[in-house]
Amino acid sequence: MGTFSASIEIGSPDGARFEPVRALVDTGASYTTIPGTMLRNLGVPVHDQVTFILADGSRIQRAVGQTWIRIDGRSVITLVVFGDEGVEALLGAYTLQGLLLGVDTPNERLVPVPGLLM
Repeated sequence: MGTFSASIEIGSPDGARFEPVRALVDTGASYTTIPGTMLRNLGVPVHDQVTFILADGSRIQRAVGQTWIRIDGRSVITLVVFGDEGVEALLGAYTLQGLLLGVDTPNERLVPVPGLLM
């Protein structure tokens, strides 16, 4: 599976302000990761500390909060990980599902998908 980046916007918890970000689309990541400085500047509070497993199998703890994300006119409140500075932003599966967006890898784009109630 290939990887690509997408333009997204991260919002303040009240939805009054949004900042643009380029994020690597990563369906293998549970949550969206954004540099912690950006989240703090937007006023996103930390709600929890969560343990994550990295690709090499090591475990790390990171702060997690909730805030708005907007992609192509679609908006949702989603869980976000406070990432280290200098680490690329990641757009994770939880956010993609919340926005009803799928991944068209060959064309390197996000596409609307129907919601499922089964």
